[in-house]
Amino acid sequence: MFKQRVITAVILVLGFLGLLLSLSALHFSLVVAPIVLLAGWEWSNLMGLKANRHKLVYLALLALTLVLAALALNLFGTLDSSGTLDSSGSFNISLAQNLCLAASVLWAVIFLWVQGYPSSAILWSPRPILGLLGLLLLSLTWVAIALIVHLPHGAWLLLFAVVVVALADIGGYVAGNLFGKHKLAVLVSPGKTWEGFFGGILLQCILIAALSPFMPEKITTTMLVALVIPVSLYSVLGDLFESMVKRHSGVKDSGNILPGHGGVLDRIDGLIAALPLFGLLFLLLSPF
Repeated sequence: MFKQRVITAVILVLGFLGLLLSLSALHFSLVVAPIVLLAGWEWSNLMGLKANRHKLVYLALLALTLVLAALALNLFGTLDSSGTLDSSGSFNISLAQNLCLAASVLWAVIFLWVQGYPSSAILWSPRPILGLLGLLLLSLTWVAIALIVHLPHGAWLLLFAVVVVALADIGGYVAGNLFGKHKLAVLVSPGKTWEGFFGGILLQCILIAALSPFMPEKITTTMLVALVIPVSLYSVLGDLFESMVKRHSGVKDSGNILPGHGGVLDRIDGLIAALPLFGLLFLLLSPF
C-alpha cells in the first residue's frame, strides 16, 4: 500500500508540475475543469445519489456553473463591436477577488459547523443544501485557481500555495504519528491531533524562515506570515470538513480513482478551502 501510495503521489506531482509550468493561464484553467468535475462526481456520492442519471444531472449543473463563472470572469475574452472575440481582454480580477472573499466567508461558517458536529448536521446535511455546497465550493475553488494563475508569476504562486497546503498535511501526519495524544476533533476525524496541527504550523514557520532571505525587499516576513499561516489553517479546515461529510455519509474515502490515496476529494480537500483565501490575501497583501 505504501509503495502504491508513493508511486501515485510521484505521478500526480510530476503531472501537476508539467501542466502548470508548460501551459498558459487560460489552458491550465481549462485543464483543471475536468478535475473539478471528477471531484463533483465524488461529491454526488457523498450526497447519497445512487442512480447514475442523477449524478450526471448534478455534474451537468456543476459544469454549467463553471461555464458561467468562466464567462463572467472574461476567461475567453470579450466580443468587440464587430462581434469578433477579443482574447486580449483582461481577466476580471476584481470579480474573482470578490468571489474568493465570498468563499472565505462561507468557510468561516463551515468552521462553526465542524465545531458543532454532530448537532450542526441538521443545518448542512439535507441533500439540497449539501448539493448546493458542493456546487459553490468546487466552482469557487476553480475560480481561485483561475485567478492565481492569471496573476503575474501565477504558476509559481499556485505552486507556492500547493506547497503550503502540502506542508500542513505532511507536518500534521508526521507530528501526529510521532507525538499525537490530544485529539483535535474527535467526533469529526479521530486520527487528527493537536500535536499534528502544531507540527503543520512548525513546518510553515520553517518555510517562512527559509524563504524570507530570498524575497524582494517589498515582501516582508510579516507579510509572509499573514499569508501562509491563515492559508495553512484553512487547509486543515478543508480536511476536517470533508472528513465530517464522509463520516456523516458513512464512507471512508470519497472515491478510489487514485490508488493508495482514495478519491480526488481526498487529495484536494485542503486546497478547496485554502486556495480562495490564498488568492484573496495575496491581492490584499501584495505590494506590487
